[in-house]
Amino acid sequence: MTLTQLGAFVLVARLGSVKEAARALNVSEPAVSQALAALRRHLGDPLIVPGRGGMTLTEGGARLLPIASQMVVLGAEAEGAVRAARGAPEALRVVAVPAIAEFVATPLLEAFGARSSRKVEGSAGVVGGREMAVLLHNRLADVALGPRLAGDRGLVSEPVFRASLVAVGVRAVPRPLWLVDPSGTDPCSETSLLLRRLKVPEERIRVYPNQTAAWAAAADGDGLAVALAHLVAPRVQRGELRVVATPATPAEVRWHATTLAPDRRPPLAGAFRRFLGTADALHIMRSPGSGVPPSRFRPPVYVTIWS
Repeated sequence: MTLTQLGAFVLVARLGSVKEAARALNVSEPAVSQALAALRRHLGDPLIVPGRGGMTLTEGGARLLPIASQMVVLGAEAEGAVRAARGAPEALRVVAVPAIAEFVATPLLEAFGARSSRKVEGSAGVVGGREMAVLLHNRLADVALGPRLAGDRGLVSEPVFRASLVAVGVRAVPRPLWLVDPSGTDPCSETSLLLRRLKVPEERIRVYPNQTAAWAAAADGDGLAVALAHLVAPRVQRGELRVVATPATPAEVRWHATTLAPDRRPPLAGAFRRFLGTADALHIMRSPGSGVPPSRFRPPVYVTIWS
């Protein structure tokens, strides 16, 4: 029995599918399935079985789940203790919705590390809103940036930035294709809520790897892209795109920072949360495009339990 196997089991059980667990961990579905199969063989119990409403825990799986969750959390704490003992930088794992991860998370981590008195090794990963709570509770992430995670007493979700969603393209056309980043596949995302308000059918939605790719396609005249107004503003100012009026835009959105409750929150996560309330962090969230020197650039590292 390994932490990898237990982590895979916990995420499949909490999220309800191998596909969603794999997406949250940024690994392939076969990797999750293989870890789960190894745990089943070791314990001699199916643990999770398909049901009409999704995955269902067996009696053994239901008893294992709280224990496995504790073991995954203890594994994260053990890793942190060993890192501290050998003087390694403290790990800060941030998960975020696609637009924040693409434009804002890395500059925020860079600025936080530069002003922190501690050695910090930050990483950022892209997840959907539904996966955030599971990753936080199981210490696979320290801070989540995105929608407000309401109704969970073990989490604290606080607003840190106000923005607005707009539609951008080269011209207004009837029944356009809508070009979105991966948040368009997340039913809980602001992008999906906007498309539902506009009553856009699935056949008129195209998903791109990130917002930059969606904007480029919109600039080529392929359709209208959903964009955060302050992030797309430079392209609008250069004349590459223009804001196209719709019945549902502009739509106000709020970014929230979510962590474990203070009594369970890692100290570094608390320090990063406080940093998000500073003028420096607000400036980065409003205008993240200043960049960093090549010697200081670190690409996003996705949240994973497979290392």
